[in-house]
Amino acid sequence: MNIFKSISITIISIGITGSIYGQYSFVDYQKSFAKVADVFRRKEDTLRRQFETKGLQWPAKYVYIRSFKYDSQMEVWVKNSVKEPFKLFKTYKICAMAGSLGPKRMQGDYQVPEGFYYINEFNPNSAYYLSLGLNYPNASDRMLSDSLAPGGDIYIHGSCVTEGCIPINNDQIEDLYIITSYARAMGQEYIPVHIFPVQFNNPRSVGYLDRFLQIYKSYRPLVTKLEAAYNFFEKNHQIPVVMVNSYGQYVIEDVQKTNVNPPITAKAKTARTEKKIPIPEEEIAKVVNNLPVFPGGTKAFQAFLDKTGNDLVPLLNEGQRAAYIVVEYIIDKEGKPVYAHVAKGGNDDLNETLEKKFESMPQWKPAIRQEQPVAMRLKQTVVVEAAP
Repeated sequence: MNIFKSISITIISIGITGSIYGQYSFVDYQKSFAKVADVFRRKEDTLRRQFETKGLQWPAKYVYIRSFKYDSQMEVWVKNSVKEPFKLFKTYKICAMAGSLGPKRMQGDYQVPEGFYYINEFNPNSAYYLSLGLNYPNASDRMLSDSLAPGGDIYIHGSCVTEGCIPINNDQIEDLYIITSYARAMGQEYIPVHIFPVQFNNPRSVGYLDRFLQIYKSYRPLVTKLEAAYNFFEKNHQIPVVMVNSYGQYVIEDVQKTNVNPPITAKAKTARTEKKIPIPEEEIAKVVNNLPVFPGGTKAFQAFLDKTGNDLVPLLNEGQRAAYIVVEYIIDKEGKPVYAHVAKGGNDDLNETLEKKFESMPQWKPAIRQEQPVAMRLKQTVVVEAAP
């Protein structure tokens, strides 16, 4: 069976070019909005001169954007043919950032995603001046994030305020809107935007990331994939091919060639009794003022996850080194874990054991909505990985 379920569209459409009519029709459409027309009138000549000063051809046919959360930076790279390497046009300052390091996994967590995305929307009527939408959730996010409410509406936008997006100032979003509009008009339908936790060539940033990973060990597999993509681009100034395997993991071009997984022998399946949720669905809160809290807080919960992952290693399929398992669970209004169900990943024995461990957790501090305790459904990825 092919483990690659879907391909993250980062460069597969980069060679498509449009007709002369197509090149101008998209830009003309954008200019039909008064605000955008004014932006082009004021800024295009300035951008052209900036490109010329740096020896770049205007307008760029291909654009690549890299964003670094901890460093609060956004790089804009450009080129004009498929084979030539990307060249850096400019680095912009991200002026506000919500959340912390780590991926976005549910609606309302105020996290900026991390991973491999592309621009799928140009919004000239944004409440944040101008905005460029990203295709979150992507194929990996749909497997690993909350199945009911993964979140969405992630944009690069102006106005310097955010609740989980990537804000730059209005002058900068004007530049970016023009540059990407031309690339889109000339055939680059999927303008890649890769979001990294840190600049991996900045020792101070990497030091912070290392300290963060000491606490949040389950985050390391994603960081490893992101760093591989970062290093590929640093070496080649070309964008790596990125795929998503059946576990929701990213697979990066260079890594896949040298790190082929051994064949996996699945354990025999046994019939499992379907579990019923003990609380009526209408009593499970979807929006709360305060999330449930594991006894001892975040560090204690991470320690529980790490121990659980280690305990489950013997239950991996033969030949399998790792599994990334998504478990949904409910903390009732008394703080008791009353239901757990593996949504993705694992085999029957592993899943059943994991569900029992989650249902046997100590009592939590329950979620609060309008000053009253309420039941809440949560989702968590558990990493089960054999030692190297």
